[in-house]
Amino acid sequence: MIPTPIVALDVPTAVDAVRLVESLGARCRFYKVGLELFTAVGPSVVASIIEKGADVFLDLKLHDIPNTVRAAARSAAGLGVRLLTIHGIGGPEMIEAAVDGGGTQVGILAVTVLTSVDDASLARSSGRVGVVVSDEVARLAAVARDARAHGVVCSGVEAGALHAQYGNQLALLVPGIRMSGGASHDQRRVVTPAQAAAAGARYIVVGRAVTSAADPPAAMERVLEDLPSVSV
Repeated sequence: MIPTPIVALDVPTAVDAVRLVESLGARCRFYKVGLELFTAVGPSVVASIIEKGADVFLDLKLHDIPNTVRAAARSAAGLGVRLLTIHGIGGPEMIEAAVDGGGTQVGILAVTVLTSVDDASLARSSGRVGVVVSDEVARLAAVARDARAHGVVCSGVEAGALHAQYGNQLALLVPGIRMSGGASHDQRRVVTPAQAAAAGARYIVVGRAVTSAADPPAAMERVLEDLPSVSV
C-alpha cells in the first residue's frame, strides 16, 4: 500500500493556504487544516480548499464531553472534511460520539501520543513512573479500535507494530514526516515517507519538508519519489 500524502497547511492566512494548494496542483490532493489556520480564518478555508478539488483533513484534536464532540464532528461533516482528529485519551464514549457525529462522511482518527513526545516527557506529563510511548500508543489504539474509529495518529516508530496487530482494521496516519537528512525541528519520533509506507501507514502528513522549502513543488516531487519503491 502506498500511503496518501497530506500536506500540512500550517500557515497564518487563507491566502497563503490557497496559494500553496495552487502551487502544488495535482502533486497533492489532500491537505491538513490545523489549529493555527482554522483559528485564524475559520471554516471558510475548508471550502476554499475543496473548491480547488482537494480533500481536507481537519486536525483539531478535539477533547471534550461526548455530546460536544459529537456535535463538532457533525459540523465537520457539514463542512465536507474527510478526516478529523480527536484525542484518544478522551476515552471510548468520546470516540464513539465522534464516530456517530461524523457518520459516513468523516473518518475519525484518534491521536495516540504526539510525535513531539518521547518516553521521558510522557512520564513527566502523565506522572506515571515507567510508562513508555510504545505502550501508551498500543493502549490507545486498542481503545480506538473498540470504539469504531477509522484509525489512529501515531508516529512511524509505532506504526509497524500497530499494522502487524490490526492490519486494515485501523488506518494509520503518520505525521512528522521528514526527508532523509532533513531537520526534525520540534518532532522527536520522525520517519521518512518510505519508512512510513513500509510500516503500513495509510496516510502521511508532510509539513515543513514541503511548505518551508525554497521550491515547494520540487520538494513535493521528492516526497512522491520516495514512495513508489515501497510495497506493504
